[in-house]
Amino acid sequence: MNVLLWILQIALAVLYFAGGQYKVFKFDPLANYMRALPRGGWRAVGVLEIVGAILLVVPATAPLAAAALAIETLALGGLYARYSTKLAATNPMTWAVVMGLLVAFVAYGRYALTTAA
Repeated sequence: MNVLLWILQIALAVLYFAGGQYKVFKFDPLANYMRALPRGGWRAVGVLEIVGAILLVVPATAPLAAAALAIETLALGGLYARYSTKLAATNPMTWAVVMGLLVAFVAYGRYALTTAA
């Protein structure tokens, strides 16, 4: 179980880091697609994802970082669901829900492993 969690943590950290950088530095294409948040809101979400990605691979902070990223991503998935009705693999809502559930699994797994020890 520990190996699976580490694989998920590293993969999710890479994805969150890339997504956070996109939200912070490539804002214009995102703003044209999703006008639900202002520029500062998207940058704040991006910074949260970058910091969360870094903390996700630090053993002491992994459960808390995973829980924070799960809440942020599932809330973002709800925001995407409100503004995009087409359900497809290219819809950001689909990816947000999948990543949110995976990072919630990591948060639960890390918490269960730390309390069992």
